[in-house]
Amino acid sequence: MTSPILALRRAILEAAAGDAELIALMGGTLRLYDEPPRNAEPVYALFGDVTAQDWSTDTDRGHEQDLTIVVWSVRGSACTGLSAAERFAALLDDAPLILVGHRLVNLRVAEIASARDKDTQLARVTLHLRAVTERG
Repeated sequence: MTSPILALRRAILEAAAGDAELIALMGGTLRLYDEPPRNAEPVYALFGDVTAQDWSTDTDRGHEQDLTIVVWSVRGSACTGLSAAERFAALLDDAPLILVGHRLVNLRVAEIASARDKDTQLARVTLHLRAVTERG
């Protein structure tokens, strides 16, 4: 059985891959990765930190996930990252995603936060999501 974290990531990738507006904001291809590719130029996004806690009931096994997607902006423009993060938010908030081996109860955008990376001086925008899944 697929883990609830991997099932949700796969569903997010599938939803994002079908969104022309998000793809355009990322320069013409979906650039959502587990790790940054070598020499990647922004705008791109990474699956960030995630926790999955037991959220089972008497009858159903489930998890509550807190996860992040981190979007990196082009140099000198926080707007590029914010625009892509806001598109991710519009695409994912309360989305009826189909998960392999699990059922999505709900998916909410909990927060969008922007900060400048001290090392690269690039703006990064972190999209915080909360999901509840049940084994299915």
